[in-house]
Amino acid sequence: MVLSGRRIVWLNVVTVISAAILIGAEVFGAAFAGSWALATLFDLGSLGQRILDGLFVLCGIAIMAQFVRNAHRSEPFTARG
Repeated sequence: MVLSGRRIVWLNVVTVISAAILIGAEVFGAAFAGSWALATLFDLGSLGQRILDGLFVLCGIAIMAQFVRNAHRSEPFTARG
C-alpha cells in the first residue's frame, strides 16, 4: 500500500501491535486485580470495586496510548519508498 510516496512497514506495525497486546493484557489485568484488592481491603463493596475498575481502566487506557505513541516513534509505520 502506498500513501503519497510512502509505504507501510508491516514488520514495525506487527511488532507494535504485538507488544501492545502483551503489555495491554498486563496493564488491564493489574487494573482489575488492583481494584479488587483495594475494594476488598477497604470493604468498599461491589459498587466501590466497579468505580475503582473504571478509574484504573481509564489509567490503563492512558498508559497504553502513551506506549503506542512512543513505540510509533521508535518503530515508524511508514517509510519513503
